[in-house]
Amino acid sequence: MKKGKISNILCFGEVLWDMLPSGAKPGGATLNVAIHLKKQGQNPILVSRIGNDKDGKSLKNYLIKSGLDTQFVQMDEKLNTSKVLVHLDEQKNATYEICEPVAWDNIQLNKEIEEVASNSGLIIYGSLASRNQTSRETLFSLLKSSKATRLLDVNLRPPYDKPEVVEKLLFMSDFIKLNDDELYAIASWKNKSGNETELIQWFAEYFKCSSVCVTRGANGAVLFINKKIYDHPGFIINAVDTVGAGDSFLASLVAGLSNNADPVKALEFACATGAFVASQKGAVPEYSEKEINGIINPSSYLNYS
Repeated sequence: MKKGKISNILCFGEVLWDMLPSGAKPGGATLNVAIHLKKQGQNPILVSRIGNDKDGKSLKNYLIKSGLDTQFVQMDEKLNTSKVLVHLDEQKNATYEICEPVAWDNIQLNKEIEEVASNSGLIIYGSLASRNQTSRETLFSLLKSSKATRLLDVNLRPPYDKPEVVEKLLFMSDFIKLNDDELYAIASWKNKSGNETELIQWFAEYFKCSSVCVTRGANGAVLFINKKIYDHPGFIINAVDTVGAGDSFLASLVAGLSNNADPVKALEFACATGAFVASQKGAVPEYSEKEINGIINPSSYLNYS
């Protein structure tokens, strides 16, 4: 990843309403990452699509209030704004029911999006946003035409986890973030086995990506960058729901690395941000740097709760 604050970070993919037991919350990995990047002082540009309906208008108003530029959030006259049913288990881990087709399945390629992609230093995208042909072809065109660093957030959610689609994205990416279950699943596609470190090194070499980050939920994360392995065990928190925790982790990691933070410190802060979000309701709660540092060093923030 390029050093120094990135002028533009294009975030491509899904925006939606997460239908949580506690009520509807704005969500979608792309939306979550963009908002957390904004909180981290970066300049995210959101590329997505909503329906011309009440849910879409409410979501757009939320994006505007969050300080995001919505000029590249397209409006669909036929497809509805996406809603996702979120189920939480006893450990507050989330599973999702994702309907299709919805508006973000139909992101259209145009000159304006091509231009903003060509002027971006980083493009962040997920495998889920490639589940249908139109958005997938738009994304592939942007990745092929732009010189930006390409960062893939893997989301293997059946039935949207076809190896032939996911592998194409993996081979196109410079930086890949995935969880430990996804690492082992992808390795199994190639009949590859080994411990976590061995598989990460194999993964980086096989898919020719310079950086890999593997998250382990409550057990922290591993970062492979500059041919070195960095490991953080995570933080103990009382989980409320895990929706958006991985997205906040990714945004914080990107912000830290782009601001020349030492990988150890960037990984630590990212793990703490993900832990904080998991301790709150919804994917994009309000927080301050002081609160995140309070998780890293509780004695420095005695009033944290």
